[in-house]
Amino acid sequence: MSNQLDHGGADPSPDQPEPTTRPVGGTEYSWCRAVPAGTGITVLVLLLSKPPEIQILQNALHKLQSSHPILRSKLHFDAVANTFSFVASPSPYLQIQQFDLASTADIVTSAAADGIEKFSIPKHQLVIEHEMNKNPWATDPNADAELFFVSSYALSDTRWVLALRLHTGACDRSSAVALLAELLELVGGGKEMEVGSGSGSGLGLGLGIEECIPSGKANKPFWARGKDMLGYSLNALRTANLEFVDAAGSPRCSRLVRLMLSSDHTAKLVAACNARNIKLCAVLAAAAMIAARSTKDLPDQLQREKYSIATLLDCRSILDPVLSIHHLGFYHSAITNSHDVNMEDKLWDLAERCYKSYADAKNNNKHFSDMSDLNFLMVKAIENPGLTPSSAQRTALVSVFENALIDDTNDLHSLLGIEDFVGCASIHSVGPSLAIFDTIRNGELDCACVYPWPLHSREQMHKFVDDIKRILVDAL
Repeated sequence: MSNQLDHGGADPSPDQPEPTTRPVGGTEYSWCRAVPAGTGITVLVLLLSKPPEIQILQNALHKLQSSHPILRSKLHFDAVANTFSFVASPSPYLQIQQFDLASTADIVTSAAADGIEKFSIPKHQLVIEHEMNKNPWATDPNADAELFFVSSYALSDTRWVLALRLHTGACDRSSAVALLAELLELVGGGKEMEVGSGSGSGLGLGLGIEECIPSGKANKPFWARGKDMLGYSLNALRTANLEFVDAAGSPRCSRLVRLMLSSDHTAKLVAACNARNIKLCAVLAAAAMIAARSTKDLPDQLQREKYSIATLLDCRSILDPVLSIHHLGFYHSAITNSHDVNMEDKLWDLAERCYKSYADAKNNNKHFSDMSDLNFLMVKAIENPGLTPSSAQRTALVSVFENALIDDTNDLHSLLGIEDFVGCASIHSVGPSLAIFDTIRNGELDCACVYPWPLHSREQMHKFVDDIKRILVDAL
C-alpha cells in the first residue's frame, strides 16, 4: 500500500517571510483552465535499477522548493473574481508518496484491462500513463492546489520508478528538465544549492511570459487581431483530422507510445535536416501529415487535405529580461500553421514548406503577437467543445517542439542506476491528436508521443506512430 513520509529538511527559520502571492498571467491562466480538464499535467519519470534513497530524495526536494518558490506554491482560485494566483509557502512541505510492489502491481494490472498485452508495453510506461492521469487539480476547483508531486513505485525487486508530476502552468518542458538535472546533482553529486539561486532569485515568484515580451513585439492592430481570430476559428473547422474512434463523450485520458530511432538513422536524419537548413521539428511534422493522409481512403490520390501543426518554442532567450531554463515557469509560445497534403507529397519537400512557414511566422513575431489570441481560443475550446470538429477538442493534428532536447548519459546516471527517462505531458482535454516530445539521447532519437484515449485507440495510434517512423527511415 502507499504511504507518505513526514516532512524532512531543516525547520523554517523564524525570520522567513510570510507567503508571497502573485496573480497568474494570461498564458498561465489558460493552463489553469486546461489542466483540471486533463491537458497540461507534466510528468518526468525515471526507471531505476537501484532503490531510491527516500530520505536523501526528500531532503533534496526540500532544497529545490527552497530555491524555487514556484515549487512550494499552491494555486489559489478566487471564485468571486474568477482569478487564479500563485501563493508561495515560506517553507518546503513536499512529501514523497511511496507505492510498494502490491500497490504498483494493482496499477499495472488495471492498465492491462485496456488490452495492452498485444503491444509489449513496459511496466514503467504504464506508470507514466498513470501519472499523466492523476489529476488533483480536477478534484475541487475552489480548494488551493499544490503544483508539485513526487512518487516512488516498486516495479519488482530490482526495478523502481521515480515520478515527478507538475502543473504545466508552473513548469514547462525546458524547466522540468532543468529541475531534474538539479535534483540529480543534489542527490548524486552532493552539491549544495544556495537558497534563492533558482527561479525566485530577484523575481520572487517570477513573472508571467506576457510581462517579459520585448517592447513592441506583441503589438497588433485591432482589426488585424479580429481577422486573425476569425481565421484561426474557421481553419480549426476546415482542417482534417485523424479518424476519431470514440468522440461520443466517453471519459478520456492520455496514453503514450514511443518512437525510437537507432543512432545511425538519427545521425542521418539530423544531417539531412542540417543540409537543408531546417530543424527536426519540421520533418517530424511532415512525416505525421503524410502518415495521416495515408489513412484516408480517398479515390483521388491528388486530393489535398489540410492539416494543422502547432510548433512550441521556448522564448526564454528572447525575453526581456532574458531567462535561463533554471527560471521555472511556463515560457513557451506556439505558432500554428496549416498545410495542404496529398499522397504525392515527398517528405523533404513538405518538411521544407513546414519549416519555411514556421520561420516566416517567427520572423514576424507571431509567437508574441498571437499569444493572447491562441490563449483565448484555447479557453473557449475548453468551455465550448462544439467549436472543434466532432466536439473532439482537437486543435491540431500534431504538436512539436522547435528544438529537440539533447540528453547524454553521465556518471550521475550510472551512480543512481537510471536506465530510462521519459518526459511528457497529458493532452486529453484540448490539444493535438498527437503531441511529440522529442529527445536525442546518446545519439538516438527518442520521442514520447502522447494522444487522447479513447478518442484515438491504442491500435490506431501505434500504427500511426509506426507509419511516421517508416516514413522517416525510408527517406534517409
